[in-house]
Parts: sequence; structure tokens; C-alpha cells
Amino acid sequence: MIVSIDDSLPVPAYDQLRQQLADAIIGGVLVPGERLAPIRQLARDLGIAPGTVARAYRELEADRLIVADGRNGTFVASGALGQVRRSDEIAAIIDSCAARLERFGLTGAEAARLLGERMRTGRPAGAN
Repeated sequence: MIVSIDDSLPVPAYDQLRQQLADAIIGGVLVPGERLAPIRQLARDLGIAPGTVARAYRELEADRLIVADGRNGTFVASGALGQVRRSDEIAAIIDSCAARLERFGLTGAEAARLLGERMRTGRPAGAN
């Protein structure tokens, strides 16, 4: 897998690296269980500071796309692709729901209250 950093872009190096690795994981170029390059090696290869690579790895780990296993290395998470697809699906549901509720004139606060009620009680919102 080849990643690169473009110094002419206004995007910070860590974010360029994070996005390229996330795209590779989501696109199946990097597969679950695959070991990523060690931080120092990747930093040297890209000509950037190790802290920059470490930050990108931390953010990918926070997004559950990779897992760090101490001295054993850093790997693509086993459920990474499923989590990304799930997040995408949830975002699509929320977008669709928000658009429909806006057509009824509901505010964000009203919609949140009704959704919270529905999730707490398990009954349709507004049902007695």
C-alpha cells in the first residue's frame, strides 16, 4: 500500500495519512488483521515526524479502524469495515428522518425528545 503526503495541501499531514489509511481500509485494500507499518518506519518512509504518524494511528484507533497491540504492532481491526458500513447506514437513517421531520416543522429539540421517548419506552412516540 502506498500513501503519500502532499505538503502543498492545506490539510495537515496527520489528517492526509489518516484519510488515506481509512480509505484503504474501507475500500478493502487493507484487510482485517493486516499489520500496518511501525510508526517510526512509516514516518521515515514519508519524511514526516513520528508524532504525526502516531496521531493518525491514534485517530484511526479511536474510530475503531485499527488496533494497537503493543510490541506486536498495529493491525486493521477485525470489525473495521462492518463498523464503517454501520456508521454510514446510521447516518443515512438520521439524514432521512431529519429531512422528513423538518417537512412537518419539528425543531431539533422536539425531534430529539420524541426519539428519546420512543427509545426509552419502546412505544411509538406520542402513544399513551
